[in-house]
Amino acid sequence: MGLDYYNILKVDRNATEDDLKKSYRRLAMKWHPDKNPNTKTEAEAKFKQISEAYEVLSDPQKRAVYDQYGEEGLSDMPPPGSTGNNGRAGGFNPRNAEDIFAEFFGSSPFGFGSAGGHGRSTRFQSDGGGGMFGGFGGGNNGSENNIFRTYSEGTTAPKKPPPVESKLPCSLEELYSGSTRKMKISRSIVDANGRQAQETEILTIVVKPGWKKGTKIKFPDKGNEQVNQLPADLVFVIDEKPHDLFKRDGNDLITSRRVTLAEAIGGTTVNIDTLDGRNLPVGVTEIVSPGYELVVPGEGMPIAKEPRNKGDLKIKFDVQFPARLTTEQKSALKGVLAG
Repeated sequence: MGLDYYNILKVDRNATEDDLKKSYRRLAMKWHPDKNPNTKTEAEAKFKQISEAYEVLSDPQKRAVYDQYGEEGLSDMPPPGSTGNNGRAGGFNPRNAEDIFAEFFGSSPFGFGSAGGHGRSTRFQSDGGGGMFGGFGGGNNGSENNIFRTYSEGTTAPKKPPPVESKLPCSLEELYSGSTRKMKISRSIVDANGRQAQETEILTIVVKPGWKKGTKIKFPDKGNEQVNQLPADLVFVIDEKPHDLFKRDGNDLITSRRVTLAEAIGGTTVNIDTLDGRNLPVGVTEIVSPGYELVVPGEGMPIAKEPRNKGDLKIKFDVQFPARLTTEQKSALKGVLAG
């Protein structure tokens, strides 16, 4: 099955020329192999695919062939300047990814001055063929001619600003059962022409059962973008709203119930409305003495890393003493308690 160029460029099939430029600019900057020294092999493959996808989709003729026949149809295209198709060997052959990168950006987006009027970095000038990735490593050019090496010679690499953090208040019910939020954001971007523009987007935030206050959900490159800077990451930080009946303690839930002195001594049943809408009757069979806490296993918060397991429910009691007793009642109580 051939490559899905639209998916590779993260655009839909109705993408305009501006959409293609904007997406190529962002992805090429992100996946250039010299920006990913720790995952160079993966980055090279990604960068090659991004460049090939942009080359095809930005060319109306190639795009029309691709839309109708797919990647194999491109292989059957006659080479430029020919009068017919002499077979696959003379068909579509992607241009050098670095050439596309340099031509697209004009002056290098990494802060280098243009060379020879083509806006190519020293890295691009010194590379000599060798296939799609002839300049990305190995040989004499290798990492010694790395495009980022010149940063130490006084130029400034595009910097990534610190993440932009926003609180995401969640009810205890949401953190118990999980939820999906739709968040509309508006941010500043740099368009394909290098100008500042505003963009709105709907982000889907999935809150998992058991997540705690302080959990972070990261959306890479969704913060504001400035000229000569990489876009910031957008981070939402879970915050827990106070609850009327429950207090959270790690994976446990704590609640309080008031009982009469007779119930504290003679036993009772308390009904708990759980966070997922159940009515949970809990029998109190032991004497409720000062500081007594009844633990109900498995009725606390879900454990995030083990969603089938839950913490405990802890019930604390407030014993309500009678305001007054008759003489007969006092005598009766003394008689019972003395025994």
